[in-house]
Amino acid sequence: MTTQVDDNWAIELMGLTKQFGRATAVDDLSLRVPRGSTFGLIGPNGAGKTTTMKMLMGILRPTAGAVTVLGTDVFAEPLVVKQRVGYVPESHNVDRWMHIHEAVGFCRSLYQSWNDQTCRQMLDLFELDPDKKVKQLSKGMQVKLSLVLAVSHEPEVLLLDEPMAGLDPLAREEFLDGVLRTICERGQTVIFSTHSLDDVQRLADTVGILYGGRLLVHRNIEELLATTKRIRATLTDGHLPGRLPEEIIWQRVQGREWLVTIGDFTPEKVRQIQDQEGVDHVEVIDLGLEDLFKDFIKGRKVVS
Repeated sequence: MTTQVDDNWAIELMGLTKQFGRATAVDDLSLRVPRGSTFGLIGPNGAGKTTTMKMLMGILRPTAGAVTVLGTDVFAEPLVVKQRVGYVPESHNVDRWMHIHEAVGFCRSLYQSWNDQTCRQMLDLFELDPDKKVKQLSKGMQVKLSLVLAVSHEPEVLLLDEPMAGLDPLAREEFLDGVLRTICERGQTVIFSTHSLDDVQRLADTVGILYGGRLLVHRNIEELLATTKRIRATLTDGHLPGRLPEEIIWQRVQGREWLVTIGDFTPEKVRQIQDQEGVDHVEVIDLGLEDLFKDFIKGRKVVS
């Protein structure tokens, strides 16, 4: 019998921790992703993104915490979850001796919801010859094959770990505009990790920034960009004012220039800075996701 926990969320992580010996890869991670949304998980190398994805798929058991997908405990009912989830791992593991049509046939036998028409359309889109062997494919073509196999059973949730690594610019456009957009329009949930912040800003509803296995921020992207601003000010004597703004994410003093990135931005915070003695020429700067990401990481390194 299927173990139901809470069907309101596509993904729910509760106090998720994974240790490898003395090293902690994921540290007390709690996260909820609603159904039908697209969530981008970003972070530097070693942040814990791939480990998190593997625990979501039930490949790795957590040291502590719980994982549910579509209301089902991943480790209590792994087969139920796998029928409803598509997964593209960071390293693509389709057997190299297989022909593409054999790989398709094998995956078709595993999924009750396999859609031959979807599969054919994607094979054509990516110009994959069914008679070719996997070992004859370039890295980029292997990525495309993994994507075809992951989405052809029309999963309710799609987990993508660096899905576009190795794709050429044209293939990236085909995937972003053709595959992911179609999936999102169908109401499917997409969780993808990536180093491409442009892809996240373009596709995701919400973003999570992971650093050292901890979730630094999880917010709606538009809201995050609207409420996180950088302020540039001139310090007449090169010293910080006595009263600093709340919610400082990162700051730097170089000579008389003071740069400070703050969260929960309001015009009132700007006025408070302007009114302090020793502060001149205050300017508010809008940030893109890439600069914002860098500031969160740099600020975290300073305080850790």
